[in-house]
Amino acid sequence: MAEPIRVVVTGAAGQIAYSLLYSIAKGDVFGHDQPIVLILLDIPPMLPVLDGVVMELQDCALPLLREVIPTDKVEVGFKDLDVAILVGSMPRKEGMERKDLLKANVAIFKTQGAALDKYAKKTVKVLVVGNPANTNCLIASKSAPSIPKENFSCLTRLDHNRASSQVAIRCGVSSEHVKNVIIWGNHSSTQYPDVHHAKVRKGGAEMAAYDAVNDEAWLRGDFISTVQLRGAAVIKARKLSSAMSAAKAICDHMRDIWFGTKEGEFISMGVFAGGNSYGIPEDLIYSFPVQIKIRALSLDEQLTALSDTVEM
Repeated sequence: MAEPIRVVVTGAAGQIAYSLLYSIAKGDVFGHDQPIVLILLDIPPMLPVLDGVVMELQDCALPLLREVIPTDKVEVGFKDLDVAILVGSMPRKEGMERKDLLKANVAIFKTQGAALDKYAKKTVKVLVVGNPANTNCLIASKSAPSIPKENFSCLTRLDHNRASSQVAIRCGVSSEHVKNVIIWGNHSSTQYPDVHHAKVRKGGAEMAAYDAVNDEAWLRGDFISTVQLRGAAVIKARKLSSAMSAAKAICDHMRDIWFGTKEGEFISMGVFAGGNSYGIPEDLIYSFPVQIKIRALSLDEQLTALSDTVEM
């Protein structure tokens, strides 16, 4: 069996993490033969809650989960990391101006970026979930200059999944039969959900989403506003923000980073805009259509890797 990978989840006492941790520890993200050391990072007042989360993870008796480490210290949380899922951030409170929210999160993500730079592996894959996700991701990356910019991404997969689901419901098909929707921009109400390149498998045939839906007014109107405002609608209905769907989107995002996207399909994630062909300013984190291909090792590389694991 492979060596354990070290995965940190910040804001680990929160509701998104509570929906997320079981899937990671069970093997749904990094594979069912990949052992995991799970590090739970949160602020000091939440440590008693983390103790309860640790007990629950232990009580799940998950064979891949080698160790659970609760902590409030970044030097512990970010040491030798393979994966960082940065969920925790300062939420916007009533009466708080956007500049106040940004100022509070700058401090958090500068600290975490610097800690990644100092303690994590240089190959660490970093996913920023805490909002404003695009800005927080940019701050974290700028604060970790020794880690490649390409290793940082932010979550727009939730919006991508929302868009796919809305098209699937409209067409009366399963969401697995919808592919290649695109979320452009930010994880916010300014995003643009785009189905111009999307495909739907309907009646045994694959067709353009516009043809499958056959309602241009809906696609140009209610569809876009529904996806843009879905988070607010969930909060209004359940008095809490999206947790279950956000956790599922995090799993989807990280699984695609780890294993690559399906052949002929692309997904949406916020990544560095450097070198893009769409005219987006290059020093931004921006949601694009993304394909991820995992390079296969040559025979020589496989033999070298094998020899490194054989005790002489």
